[in-house]
Amino acid sequence: MKPGSKYYRLFQHLQTIAQPEITLTIEAIAQLIDGDLSPKAYETRAWWSNRDSKSAVQAAAWIQAGYHITKIDLPAQTITFQKFQTQYNIKEQNGTILWDQTAIKALRKHMDLTQADFSQELGVRRQTVSEWESGVYLPDRATSKHFDRLAKQVQFPKDQP
Repeated sequence: MKPGSKYYRLFQHLQTIAQPEITLTIEAIAQLIDGDLSPKAYETRAWWSNRDSKSAVQAAAWIQAGYHITKIDLPAQTITFQKFQTQYNIKEQNGTILWDQTAIKALRKHMDLTQADFSQELGVRRQTVSEWESGVYLPDRATSKHFDRLAKQVQFPKDQP
């Protein structure tokens, strides 16, 4: 989240919260961003979705702060954010990560990349990343070795919290 972003103050606010869950009114969120909240935020649940995409800049504020939305109460005009409790079961064999769908997605998330950004980093199609993450097929041996080098470079923890 860049400091010039419209939702940067929401991002900052959520980062300073030490609670695993927080409920804010939509009006309080609007005040955090100087009152310039889309009218759709007051009317539609979809605006508050936890989309991991470049077009959902508002979602980037809470996702990058480590939260996701768990409750949207439009009649009460409240939004409940909860800290991510992501846990991945990374499998190893002889001290080497087995690059299955779980490990690949965990590496991508650790690098804070979308599938499109991750595919560019690897020099593959976005669909390839999607197919790895959905278990359609596994990466070949050369790609697995590349994942090993990349994981070491970005200090990817084998034991996820």
